[in-house]
Amino acid sequence: MTRLWPAGRLTYLALGVTALMSVFPIYWMFVVASRTSDAMGQVPPPLTPGGNLGANIARLFANTDAYFLTGLINSAIVAGTVTVSVVFFSTLAGFAFAKLRFRGRNALLLVIVATMMVPTQLGVIPLYLLMTKLNWNDRLPAVIVPALVTGFGVFMMRQYAGQAVSTELIEAARMDGCNTARIYWNVVLPALRPAAAVLGLLTFMTTWNDFLWPYAVLNDPENPTVQLSLRALSDGYYQDMSQVFTGTAIATLPLLLVFVVFGRQIIGGIMEGAVKA
Repeated sequence: MTRLWPAGRLTYLALGVTALMSVFPIYWMFVVASRTSDAMGQVPPPLTPGGNLGANIARLFANTDAYFLTGLINSAIVAGTVTVSVVFFSTLAGFAFAKLRFRGRNALLLVIVATMMVPTQLGVIPLYLLMTKLNWNDRLPAVIVPALVTGFGVFMMRQYAGQAVSTELIEAARMDGCNTARIYWNVVLPALRPAAAVLGLLTFMTTWNDFLWPYAVLNDPENPTVQLSLRALSDGYYQDMSQVFTGTAIATLPLLLVFVVFGRQIIGGIMEGAVKA
């Protein structure tokens, strides 16, 4: 049994400094977002919010070069759809690979794991040509469909399902007359909730922050994702840094909200598992 030592003052000091260094850049981003662009060059830099946040937000959404509101809506659609799809298909496939017996299971899992070894950049050109043949360029399906299932999600759920889902519980459900779909929905999915929350959080953050693939297929400046909108704000010889920081702050808020929501789900699942144990 591992013995836990009580934390000393140095431990709390190190944790406090680490937390401060992690949170300060986000806080200062909101500070500059509430001030004029002159705040970037002030020495020492301002540490308190200003009174220009409303004006900066109004100018941001009125900027006809960035289409920021459209970018927010598009990113919400893309990230939400991809997250739900990845979590659903990954938990379903993870359950199948971990608990169901079928021919070619190990070979198919090996193929899925092998897809994780291929760099994303190598698939950009053939995937772009495929989107062109499907006439999906400059449309959101070109960003959504290639990301609906991930090898990482399937492998993660397979590993977690092998430990979290009891084979005896599945057999008992079958004896009670449950089919495979009902076993997945009523037995497996609740057991996978903590891992599904982690996967959903990671997927949403990755999709929301994705820049390379949307930049390749969404060439219409009036139909961007939020990252392309932020790029439009930072283009040009003169950069309005107050708008850039305001846009970055607004684009960060959904990530913080999702982290809070999924974080509660993760902690709730862990506590529920601890009580059952």
